[in-house]
Amino acid sequence: MAKFNTIKLVPLFVAIGVVVGILLGSFYANHYVGKRLAIINTSTNKLNDLLHLIDDQYVDTVDISYLVEESMPKILHELDPHSVYITKDEVEESMQDLNGSFSGIGVQFYIYQDTVRIVRVIKGGPSESSGLEAGDRIVAVDGKPYTGKEVTNEETLKLLKGENGSKVTLDVFRPGRKKKQTFNIVRGDVPLKSVDASFMLDEATGYIKISTFSDNTYAEFLSALARLERAKFKSLILDLRGNLGGYMAPAVQIANEFLPGGRLIVYTQGRKSPRKDYRSDGTGTYQTLPLTVLVDEVSASSSEILSGAIQDNDRGTIIGRRTFGKGLVQVPVEFADGSMLRLTTARYYTPSGRCLQKPYAQENGDTYENDLLLRAEHGEYFNADSIKTSGEKYRTTKGRIVYGGGGIIPDIFVARDTLGITNYFREAYLKGLIPMFSYGYVDGRRKLLGSYTKPQALALYLNKQRIVEKFVDFAAQNGVKRRNLMIKTSHNLLLQHISTNIINDILGPEAATEYAVSFDPAVRKALEVIRADATFPGVSANGEKTPQRKH
Repeated sequence: MAKFNTIKLVPLFVAIGVVVGILLGSFYANHYVGKRLAIINTSTNKLNDLLHLIDDQYVDTVDISYLVEESMPKILHELDPHSVYITKDEVEESMQDLNGSFSGIGVQFYIYQDTVRIVRVIKGGPSESSGLEAGDRIVAVDGKPYTGKEVTNEETLKLLKGENGSKVTLDVFRPGRKKKQTFNIVRGDVPLKSVDASFMLDEATGYIKISTFSDNTYAEFLSALARLERAKFKSLILDLRGNLGGYMAPAVQIANEFLPGGRLIVYTQGRKSPRKDYRSDGTGTYQTLPLTVLVDEVSASSSEILSGAIQDNDRGTIIGRRTFGKGLVQVPVEFADGSMLRLTTARYYTPSGRCLQKPYAQENGDTYENDLLLRAEHGEYFNADSIKTSGEKYRTTKGRIVYGGGGIIPDIFVARDTLGITNYFREAYLKGLIPMFSYGYVDGRRKLLGSYTKPQALALYLNKQRIVEKFVDFAAQNGVKRRNLMIKTSHNLLLQHISTNIINDILGPEAATEYAVSFDPAVRKALEVIRADATFPGVSANGEKTPQRKH
């Protein structure tokens, strides 16, 4: 009987021993930190113990939270160029493009003569229903005057953005009215479009420009296609230039619209991430539509996934310049305080097996950061023969040779357009005089300019008004010396930039894009390929890339 009771008490003795062990461990950990550090060799414990040691024994008081915030980015920087730490104050701004919206009042503004001037009221935002108009001058926020040298873009954004449902009061002067008006606006979701433009370039060719890949991109893209369907488009130019990427899912969904079933779109793979394939499901509506895709050195990440899928499946012609070369997959990790970590866990690979990521090494971090400048020095923006590759060859579905080394090398190269760039143009451009002049010109003529509904008609009117000569006078008053020979050389370029700014202010970004593509060499080249019925690439006898007529 006694033996039986002893056996029953064994679990209790074990439990008591564990508790005593934990208490003793905690005691020695708190009182003999230095000794414990001497015998612990693992790196993770070293970091924790270092912070405890500083907090416990350092000569001065240290803000450990600040120390952690400052050290996190430095630790991640040792891994790769795209693993990053985002503070809680920066999370919302970093996510707004991906989420497709942000919380604010919904206006675009320009600071002119130390005053915030509203350029555009965003459709679907809170200000649209409040009665604010383009041209209004904000002179006070929440009862406090807001004019003068303290007015900056950063401070204005802080004042106008805010939590969903919060209120802001704006005092506004409107041209033509003597008294100021007061608007009480409840902040809310302001939509951010990722499909900037969709319109017909001619009777048969549609054009769509995607600026980022967000939660809303695929739905916006389908809406843009439906708009082109109503115009009976028969071919498409998809513009991904300047698109830094975003979410992978919409890029895969868009590629699926153009590919037959069972085609590999992209795959991911990492040390702890087994290979995962993303394939087309055969439900795409535009599997035989003639397609060209425009890219440049800023097209990155999801833009490269989409253009790589089209190229490796021989589904369309890629036109422009070598893409950025970002092929690292980041997974977001949220911390309890609202901050966020984006940690690289895998790499993207095109269907032919090319890794999209360009080479990087931490000892050559400056080289990676300055890669786009180095491309310019090597002449890559102006000569296809200057494009650097790893030399490793891959083959598309039809056997065409494509090269690794980071980024997507286009099927057809289009050099960067430098026609008309002079020192005069550079000085005026870098001083920000073109948008400054454009806003001032628009501000006193909104009613007149607003009578034009088509971008080309408005551009023709501006040319007749000798808008470049007016700008030259304005630039001279703002420190840019008149240089007649350079002005003559840059005349068309100045006209295009000024007109684009004014059209954007009056008719919006889509109209400005419609005007800008009318003199765009990459768009012209894409139209040539489409009209030659050569959007479906083929393969030559030696395996080199050659666009050919579709079958």
